[in-house]
Amino acid sequence: MAVDLADGGRWTSLRLGGREWLWDGPGLVDGARTGMTTFVDAGGVDECFPTVRGTPDHGALWNQRWGPSVSYDGATLSRTFSTGHDSMTVDYHLQAVPGYRFVWAAHALLDCVPGATITADCSECRLYPDDGPWITSTWPAVTTYGPTDGTAVGAVLVDCPTVSVRDRGAELTMTLSCPGQPTSTAVWRNQGGFPAEAPYRSLGVEPMLGKVFDLAAAGPDDAAVVPASGELTWRLVLSARPV
Repeated sequence: MAVDLADGGRWTSLRLGGREWLWDGPGLVDGARTGMTTFVDAGGVDECFPTVRGTPDHGALWNQRWGPSVSYDGATLSRTFSTGHDSMTVDYHLQAVPGYRFVWAAHALLDCVPGATITADCSECRLYPDDGPWITSTWPAVTTYGPTDGTAVGAVLVDCPTVSVRDRGAELTMTLSCPGQPTSTAVWRNQGGFPAEAPYRSLGVEPMLGKVFDLAAAGPDDAAVVPASGELTWRLVLSARPV
């Protein structure tokens, strides 16, 4: 894998199972996004913290230069990558005051073609329309990244820590673990419906801590909470295989 520490610590490459999984973006930005105040999509994986949507949009880390760790709002986040056979493990460590509430997501945009499928075991889905609050809905066990049809939809698959994506003869599986905290998966399926002024295609499959995109809209059980120790750890495992 490869990361760009100057550009928000963004993952720029993830090769597992003999192929590249990360989409390299719509070409909307050249160089690091350090100092920008409005999120600009660059592809790959952005670390969204302490919120995904809302303020600041896509969190406050994507426009910072990363070192061994990165800090925002009195919280310090670090991560460690380790490799296995066609697998990648990322261990996260957060230090903050006890009771600190946040939403985190590995905002992964994947290099997939129409016909790719997303498999998830999800009993509750929070669907986000273009305007207004989320609505409770259902999400099928298997969904397809379809042809360009001018649609875009965002959803949070609640209490869904594992999701698999099949594309062109390979399957990528992502599993998030953080005992005692809400683990979900966000899906962003953009089939040429966003943005309105210059639409492109993108597929986001995003392991997350929390049950909502916007921290400001989180109910008592909708966000992750730092325990009395002032520290919280979680693990993301990614693996791939031919299918």
